[in-house]
Amino acid sequence: MNVSDATPLGVMAYNYAVVGVQKGGTSTLAVTLNQHRLVCQPPDKERHYFDDETVDWSAPDYPRDYSAPRRAPIHRLVGDASPTYLYWPHALERLRAYDASMPLIAVFRDPLERLFSHWVMLRSRNLAWPDWPDFLTEWPHTSLPDEVPDPAEVRMMRWRHMTGLARGFYGEQLQRGFELFPRHQWLLLELRSMLADFEATIDRTTDFLELPRFERVPPLRNWHAGADTVPGTAPTADDVTRLAELYAKDLAVFEELSDIDTSAWPTRLVLDGGMDPGELAARFARKVR
Repeated sequence: MNVSDATPLGVMAYNYAVVGVQKGGTSTLAVTLNQHRLVCQPPDKERHYFDDETVDWSAPDYPRDYSAPRRAPIHRLVGDASPTYLYWPHALERLRAYDASMPLIAVFRDPLERLFSHWVMLRSRNLAWPDWPDFLTEWPHTSLPDEVPDPAEVRMMRWRHMTGLARGFYGEQLQRGFELFPRHQWLLLELRSMLADFEATIDRTTDFLELPRFERVPPLRNWHAGADTVPGTAPTADDVTRLAELYAKDLAVFEELSDIDTSAWPTRLVLDGGMDPGELAARFARKVR
């Protein structure tokens, strides 16, 4: 937005961020926080500023480009919930240059479930997006990319949407994040726990942001649940096995860094022999027609 678009109350600089992960519950969390009496609802849930490769990052104009209209005099926080920041090369570096003291929130989800949900989202929006086998092979990353591709050679929107595999390397993402921001500035949440006890999760989040707790936490709503089914090719048991093995080393790093209990995650269960890969493939297949 531009400053000229501001309300008579002026503008607010963004002062907290939900940085990841895509398809991990960030919309549910952000929409709930925006109902707090001290939180200003921004024009867009996802500002996508620090992953914008068209910005001149040698001289960014934060007051003009990274602010939101204040909606009430009482408002003191306004958040940017762009779940690509944790993953996107240099986004966190840019965010640190903007505000090295920024509170950061990340919500994590089992990497295989996240990956499949990512593909379902794309297919439900437009069937021109690739089918499942091509989704896995267009950019078959085996680790977190350090750079975005040359925009002259690759359509940035295509790379943005088709880098599903790389987004599951949570360990590498946290390593990079902890190098840039101290651990106390991070609140790490987990989707299953959030859904199981939503009120407790919201209380943890408002405490972290130094906000008074909701007198009554707004009801849990799945704001972006996605389509019931999509046309395409369902994942196979071999796909599940191969992908779990792809994430295995990074998942161990994530578990050590985050202290998040992943024992109920299908990826961990498949790796440890607690779930048959065919069982998870069959569960995914129920969403594919």
